[in-house]
Amino acid sequence: MKISDTPNTSSTITGFILLGFPCPREGQILLFLLFSVVYLLTLMGNGSIICAVHWDQRLHTPMYILLANFSFLEICYVTSTVPNMLANFLSDTKVISFSGCFLQFYFFFSLGAVECFFLAIMAFDRYLAICRPLHYPTIMTRRLCTNLVVTCWILGFFWFLIPIIIISQMSFCGSRIIDHFLCDPGPLLALTCTRAPVVELTSSTLSSLLLFIPFLFIMGSYALVLRAVLRVPSAAGRRKAFSTCGSHLAVVSLFYGSVMVMYVSPTSEHEAGMQKMVTLFYSIVTPLINPVIYSLRNKDMKHAMKKLLGT
Repeated sequence: MKISDTPNTSSTITGFILLGFPCPREGQILLFLLFSVVYLLTLMGNGSIICAVHWDQRLHTPMYILLANFSFLEICYVTSTVPNMLANFLSDTKVISFSGCFLQFYFFFSLGAVECFFLAIMAFDRYLAICRPLHYPTIMTRRLCTNLVVTCWILGFFWFLIPIIIISQMSFCGSRIIDHFLCDPGPLLALTCTRAPVVELTSSTLSSLLLFIPFLFIMGSYALVLRAVLRVPSAAGRRKAFSTCGSHLAVVSLFYGSVMVMYVSPTSEHEAGMQKMVTLFYSIVTPLINPVIYSLRNKDMKHAMKKLLGT
């Protein structure tokens, strides 16, 4: 991994500079305090869901086991970016090492891939529960649930592995400044000595497949769920069926809405400010909101949370 002033001469350097959110020192301290609070609330919210599912026997079902694993994933997801962001707010140099940059790149995008797959299997679980209620206990067994969770993690961590390894072996020329708060492939590829259209195409294709395959699967699952719910004769039955899906649909809308703005919108790649704000929303704000969505819209989870908090 090298950087040079011209394509013909190269010298090894210590890393890149993450600009983050440029502002006066006082603003950096305020941002540090703000994101510290957001990070702690995210850890507490998702950690509470994990503890509630672990300690409440009534929540030892596939739906809540998946939710607990999803909450653990959210904790890992924010931890891949926020601690380094907090350190940068207090740093004068804002330097991230080569190894640190590419490790963050790998974990951030791998965990994002795992989240896409998780949202898909959570939709599959809701489809089975509503459309195949009599067969649900025999199909969605503890073993199948575990296998699905393990498959999500394995697929997610292998999805971007080859492009990341290739990019990490490329030479970088000129400026080493990344106008972002994390190591993103777009700004990194812009710093390479020579254009790598094959690598860019591969990364773009993998990102598109990762977004659209699970998304289409989720939409297909909920189309079947909607058809089944509309056939339920009682209004109370329809409300109950919709309530079991509402939280998940809200999370899917928040995550995919922001990610698709980021990677599908033709203007997003040209505007660094917009890029940062959208990335900030789906990588930090969404994991903060998710526990609130699941807790407020689910009676069993609300009861378990009250029991956990002793209220």
